[in-house]
Amino acid sequence: MSLSNKVVIVTGASSGIGAAIAQVLAREGATLALVGRNVANLEATKKSLKGTQAEIVVADVTKDADAIVQQTLAKFGRIDVLVNNAGILGKGGLIDLDIEEFDAVLNTNLRGVILLTKAVLPHLLKTKGAVVNVSSCAGIRPFAGALSYGVSKAALDQFTKIVALEMAPQGVRVNSVNPGFVVTNIHRNIGIVDEEYNGMLQRAINSHPMGRVGDVTEVAEAVAFLASSKASFTTGALFPIDGGKHNLTPR
Repeated sequence: MSLSNKVVIVTGASSGIGAAIAQVLAREGATLALVGRNVANLEATKKSLKGTQAEIVVADVTKDADAIVQQTLAKFGRIDVLVNNAGILGKGGLIDLDIEEFDAVLNTNLRGVILLTKAVLPHLLKTKGAVVNVSSCAGIRPFAGALSYGVSKAALDQFTKIVALEMAPQGVRVNSVNPGFVVTNIHRNIGIVDEEYNGMLQRAINSHPMGRVGDVTEVAEAVAFLASSKASFTTGALFPIDGGKHNLTPR
């Protein structure tokens, strides 16, 4: 699954799934542009990589798409793969919806992806490259109490499929991975306290048919596969990594 000599942009590379993606891609020989807002965490991700070149790109995906592309090109001269991983959560349903939070979630999880993909696309056309979007099981199956997040990921999945169709004749592949519950700090970042988190974790374990939650490396390995030539005839796919949750019918 070698990605040697491939230049890959990874957004949200400062922690969690994004950092794991960077580590797996580095193992496979990729050259990396690590995008995020937390400089210290990006430095930690870069330090964890072995045997590869990596450029830290301090940027906000909601407004810095052109700058991300230009810094990557200035350093490496080409772009082969874009991994749209940056994302945020939002709490609550329609009754208690905070429209400002809704806008923030959509800006990061959807609009930012669209802007960066559009900015990168001319360069992917040159390299016959690939896009991998990190979506969610919440894009495939609805979950009450997560309106903003679910809407953003469902829209992201449709974006993946539409752009895959548009770009297939020109040799650019576009796919997504759709994780179930994966242990990261993302839930802590929206103020979920220990008691609430522990309850959420247990419910997630019980709701995944495989009886456990996911690990960041399991998501990262799937991203690396879709980014590589091993997936050369795969485009427009939504790849669940959720212990079978997308396939579950409650009884």
